[in-house]
Amino acid sequence: MISDKAVIDPKAKIAKNVTIGHFSVIGPNVEIDEGTWVGPHVVIQGPAKIGKNNQFFQFSSIGEAPQDKKYKGEATQLIVGDNNIFRECVTVSRGTTQGGGKTVIGNDNLFMAYVHIAHDCLVGSQTIFSNNASLAGHVVVNDYAILGGLVGVHQFCNIGSYSFCGGGSIVVKDVAPFVTVSGYPAVTHGLNLEGLKRRGLDAEVISSLKRAYKIIFRQGLTIEQAIEKIRESEEPTQWIELLINFVKDSERGIIR
Repeated sequence: MISDKAVIDPKAKIAKNVTIGHFSVIGPNVEIDEGTWVGPHVVIQGPAKIGKNNQFFQFSSIGEAPQDKKYKGEATQLIVGDNNIFRECVTVSRGTTQGGGKTVIGNDNLFMAYVHIAHDCLVGSQTIFSNNASLAGHVVVNDYAILGGLVGVHQFCNIGSYSFCGGGSIVVKDVAPFVTVSGYPAVTHGLNLEGLKRRGLDAEVISSLKRAYKIIFRQGLTIEQAIEKIRESEEPTQWIELLINFVKDSERGIIR
């Protein structure tokens, strides 16, 4: 299952049932857990810890040094969970000491061709990155978010759960949970209704989020005023609290 044409450093730790294709390179201090498939012409550098049942397609570069001029060769880390798919030419950088030292990716994510995940990014689980979507450093992408093709996200932005960034969008502020944004620069275009239905949110929850959305994004209120009005008018469900806490804690400000 490991090609005799692959180059694997003696300090790498490869679990059982791992496949490594022709001409792939696995560097020192790389750990790869069971069931992971590494195709041909893949480079994985470390320190990196790769979970179970991941797939790495040809010409992807995983765990390479961060593209940051402050980086001076420190032993920073990449951590990847389970069941992720990295398609052709995906690049994922390790962290920097200034940013916490880790780039972290959760479980069940799909990264299509030419996606870039920069240093110190935190990606949750069950996200989708379409072709050429790119994250600058220190970006957080929460669970179930979807980034369309050619989306560019500015450093330190936070992409909320269940949100959708339309293809070609330039994101320079935080994207609130549940919403759709698009444009250059991106602006909001309502809730991600199709995504919410696909994730099993019922009609009552979606109706509540619609009302909250209008208060935050369409009534010209400050964030503090909008939160107060939502708390007066809506039941404090987990979904409403997720939205309120996100917009309240946003450091860059949200796209509106």
